[in-house]
Amino acid sequence: MKTIHGIENFPPSEGSIVTIGTFDGVHLGHKQILKQLIDTSQQSKLKSVLLTFFPHPRMVLQPDISMHLIQTIKERERALRKIGLDYLVIHPFSEKFSRLSADDYVKEVLVEKLNVRKVVVGYDHRFGRNRTASLEDMYNYADIYDFEVIEIDAKKIKSTAVSSTKIRKAIDKGNIELANSYLGDPFTLEGVVVHGDKRGRELSYPTANIELQTKHKIIPRQGVYLIQSDHDNQVVYGMMNIGNNPTFDDKIPSIEVHFFDFDKKIYDENISIQIITRIRNEIKFSGSDELSNQLIEDKKKCIEFISRNKKST
Repeated sequence: MKTIHGIENFPPSEGSIVTIGTFDGVHLGHKQILKQLIDTSQQSKLKSVLLTFFPHPRMVLQPDISMHLIQTIKERERALRKIGLDYLVIHPFSEKFSRLSADDYVKEVLVEKLNVRKVVVGYDHRFGRNRTASLEDMYNYADIYDFEVIEIDAKKIKSTAVSSTKIRKAIDKGNIELANSYLGDPFTLEGVVVHGDKRGRELSYPTANIELQTKHKIIPRQGVYLIQSDHDNQVVYGMMNIGNNPTFDDKIPSIEVHFFDFDKKIYDENISIQIITRIRNEIKFSGSDELSNQLIEDKKKCIEFISRNKKST
């Protein structure tokens, strides 16, 4: 898959089959649409193209409304790379772009820039300024500009029972296993390892403090989670605490990860954390000894979960 930033950089000689959307949280429903896109592209000898936008349109058009993304644009790109698209076109979304009429959008973006021959869209697809144009309008434009519309019907989309909204709700409640089942892959957090207060080291549970690189990323409910990460091509398991460390009355929320059997220094490294399951709520303990004992129990639960799931696969 080749990633192209800006529709103006798409190779003009490539005839394409295009689908369009933000695709936040590349989930099972999205993958069904993309599979049809890719299968049809191979049969038609056209290039498969996903046109997506960044920033998310709601960030631009409704800046006062809090927007929490399931995936950063880099995470989205990584998920899409595994699917087999020919091109991911990421176009900057702006107020000016949002004011394009449906006529100009189809003519200037789909036809002139992306050289569209077929377009794959859902039954409820809307486009153009204020999203006033409908699927019926897309069929009319297809007649004018000689391309084909392939409609993903309501029954096919709804049969997956998956949506980005459902995934956000599951993550917000800490129901990571449900969110992962919708995504088809583990939910991830990415950030830079920064220096903390070294409190975990004093408890014999040294932690990597993760600083996220975007304020728009959704963060799971506070608590302790089993996680895994790739480091030097090896899978490393660990447990992560999200919260305020109430035992020590910390005021600023933090994300701290203790990796099992891992003692490498990774300060300033950018790491990706895949969240597997939730272990417990965040609890206020009487002091360091009680917390230390609980961490031992947390680690046991994590290792038991890993062992149980390895046996079942």
